[in-house]
Amino acid sequence: MDNSGAHGAQGDHDTLNPVSKDQKTWGWFAIFNIWANDVQSLFGYTLVASLFISFGVSGWTAFTALIAAGLFVMFLVNLSGAAGEKYGIPYPVFARASMGTQGAKLPAILRAITAVFWYGVQVYFASTAISLLIRSVTGLEPGAQMLGLDGVDWVAFLIVWAFHIVIFWRGMDWVEGFLNFAGPFVYAVMIGLVIVLWVKSDGMLLSEARTIFANPEGTWGTEIAGFVAIVGTMVAYFAAVMINFSDFSRYAKDKSAMKKGNLAGLPFNMILFSALALLTTAGAAVVYGEKLINPTDIVARTDSVLLGVIAAITFFAATVGINLVANFIPAVNGIANLAPKSISFRMAGLITSGFALVIGGLWTAFISEVGIGGFVNTLGAVLAPLYGIMIVDYYLLRREELNRDDLYNMEGGEYHYTNGWNNTALVAMAIAAVFSIAAVWVPALAVLSGYAWVIGALLGGIVFYIMSNGKR
Repeated sequence: MDNSGAHGAQGDHDTLNPVSKDQKTWGWFAIFNIWANDVQSLFGYTLVASLFISFGVSGWTAFTALIAAGLFVMFLVNLSGAAGEKYGIPYPVFARASMGTQGAKLPAILRAITAVFWYGVQVYFASTAISLLIRSVTGLEPGAQMLGLDGVDWVAFLIVWAFHIVIFWRGMDWVEGFLNFAGPFVYAVMIGLVIVLWVKSDGMLLSEARTIFANPEGTWGTEIAGFVAIVGTMVAYFAAVMINFSDFSRYAKDKSAMKKGNLAGLPFNMILFSALALLTTAGAAVVYGEKLINPTDIVARTDSVLLGVIAAITFFAATVGINLVANFIPAVNGIANLAPKSISFRMAGLITSGFALVIGGLWTAFISEVGIGGFVNTLGAVLAPLYGIMIVDYYLLRREELNRDDLYNMEGGEYHYTNGWNNTALVAMAIAAVFSIAAVWVPALAVLSGYAWVIGALLGGIVFYIMSNGKR
């Protein structure tokens, strides 16, 4: 890792090299904050709040489903992160064991393309918070627009874009530091918002939260169906980070720190964040008479400049946090893996930032209008079988033993297979990806879209296991 800003001895081109013992400094709290930041985005809040409403289930059913999803995702990331913690390797290197030293470039770049796209989009969304902050303080009104953004919007966008560069330029210590600040800070503000709504609702908030989203005509069947659908939706939401969790677990002090961080980070964050989302949405429904699922709408109703400023900083911290976790790190590692000897951590970061400038800058005027989501979701669907292949290869075929030297041998060795490509894994991936991609595009399979990732991962693992045993 090029952490030259934080670890002066680090070289410039060792982005993918195993982290050294002195770099394995992340305790359980750092892992916890990865998940806190992954949950706490504006999109995450809107998603969780909408789940309470969309499926017509009681607050308790939705709440239980979110906790179950947290436990299931925790189990999956403990599996995918174990090799990173044990060998100090990032996801693109871990993927070489199952895909081949050259073949691993395929999943790494697919993950990177998906991450780069969403990185740019999230830079734009984070800039809306800074734009809100500037307008709250100055009282400036919207002006003439260029590409859908006025002068204040462009200034805010460039500030956020540059802020990301400052953080990654200083190395992973700064990334960890920001995550450790943002996670608790966002929770403090959310709890404050709940208290404000509690006071305004005259103590009716809790009683309303129990029943406000329930369907009066609901049955055990509709509650169970809603429960399963919410679990599937939340698993799909975390799918991208699940596959490349070794990018983060490689910095964990030990396996215990990783597991404790995941335990506190996933179920606990799901409980706390979901409870706050439920109470805030219920409180807004009581106080303002509407089921508002976007916290910016709730803040706007309060007509408070101070709350507007605090909210803007909070939304900014939350969005930058998830951007670093879910998008920036996998994008950088994936790009560096294309040419490990010549693309450093900083260079990969600048390449990612360059794409983000274009994608975020064109989001309002062009990309959001074209609807490129289907393309990006298709790339994401292809990643599902790769998770199953990676897990089956590591646990069932290799019994958790890797030859770390051979993972970095690009000319031969155990993981070179056929000119660097494991054809068995490629075929298994292609077969399983047909289903995953169909779930995105075929209307008849839309009902399975929430479960497409899990089914795609299972199919990929099963086909790979059968084909691998057949060659023995």
